[in-house]
Parts: sequence; structure tokens; C-alpha cells
Amino acid sequence: MRNKTLLFTLLALMVLVVNACAPVQATSPTAQTPPTPRTLNVSGNARVTAVPDIAYVSVGVHTEHEKAAQAVADNNVLAQSIADALKGMGVDEKDIQTLGFNIYPQDQFNPEGQRTGTRFVVDNTVYVTVRDISKVGDILGAAVEAGANTVNGIQFDLADKTALITEARKQAIANAQAQAQELAAAAGVTLGEVQSLSYYNSIPTPIYDNKGVGGAGGAAAQLSASVPVSAGQLIITADVSISYEIH
Repeated sequence: MRNKTLLFTLLALMVLVVNACAPVQATSPTAQTPPTPRTLNVSGNARVTAVPDIAYVSVGVHTEHEKAAQAVADNNVLAQSIADALKGMGVDEKDIQTLGFNIYPQDQFNPEGQRTGTRFVVDNTVYVTVRDISKVGDILGAAVEAGANTVNGIQFDLADKTALITEARKQAIANAQAQAQELAAAAGVTLGEVQSLSYYNSIPTPIYDNKGVGGAGGAAAQLSASVPVSAGQLIITADVSISYEIH
């Protein structure tokens, strides 16, 4: 028992010696936190225009009948006629996609507000990709002649926007840099390294004027006597925010 007590005593003394020999980190009373760097924040933007080279059209067939089966049968005949007309206009089968098929009952009422029966309504809508926009008007005309009685709009776009987005980014950054240099010179400071940079771009949007969808350089065209379509131009915007250190 005495040996164990002696051993514990020796261990405690060794711990005290080690702690006493450990280096002590003294904190200088004059040490200060590094100053926060001064910065200049600027925002740059750019707008790049382009003539669209692809279009998306949504067309459909709406039929009604007292019997659901007949309403569907009538709709199928017209829908097939439209598909054949689109293919006849050079639209590839892979570019004709069913967007929606709906069937539902619709109550009928007389002028006095009394229910007189039920009719079944069928709506079949297809989404058409038109890769030759010079044919948009003709394709719409052909679809209507084949039986389409609903058209849900035309959307013009660019098949490949990569190069235009890259160009918009470059112009937006150049715009921000020019602003930063101008402000730094006016304030008598020197630009340092970039501290942060953020960026976003918009989806292509049409350019509008008082006459509707506008365009320049012959971009707008009357593509069909029965369905006039104006392709106009699209605009891609890019915005950047840059923070520079200043000295």
C-alpha cells in the first residue's frame, strides 16, 4: 500500500514539472486585428441581340359530344389529320409531342338556368418544334386546315445560345471593369485584386416595339398570307457584380 502511494506521488510531481516547463504564449498588448480591406463594388450589364432560328408551336383539337366515346373518336380523327399535315410540311415525327389529352363532362343549361344534359369534352394538344422558322406561318395554316381549332401561342428561341451567352458575359465584365476604373480614378485610389464576382443571365426574350414584335435588318417577315408571323429578334442579357480591393 505504501508503494502505491509513493508511485502516485511521483506521478503527480512529474505532471507538475511538465506543466511548468511548457512554453507560455504571451499575448502582446499591442497586437491588433488586421484592418478590413477597403473595397469598391460595381455592377456591369450587357445586352446581345440575335435573330431566332427555332420556334415552338402548341396546337390542338377540341371536340364535344353527348357520348364520351364519340367525342374521343372525333378528336382522334382530327388529331391524326393534323399530325399528317404537319409531317407533310416537313416536320419530323420526333418534333411532334403530345402535350396533353383531357376528357371531362360538361353540364348543359338552358337560358332559364335549368340543367338540360351533359356533353363530354375532349382536348388533345400537341407541341410542335419548327426548325425552319420560315415555315411557321404555313405550318399553322396547314394545321388549322387539317382540323386544329386551338392554338396556344408561338415561342421563338435559339437552338444554341452558348456563344451569345459567352459574349454577353464578356461584355458585362468589360462594362463593370470600365466603371471601376473610372470611379477609382475619380476617387484617387488604385484598384487591387478582385475580391468577389457574381453573375447571372436571362433567358432570351423578344424585343417589343409599339407595333408588336419588332426586329431589324429584315428579321421580321410575313410568312403566310393566312397566318402572318413575325419572328423579330431576341435579346440575351447578362449582369455581373464585382468587388475590387482598393489602395
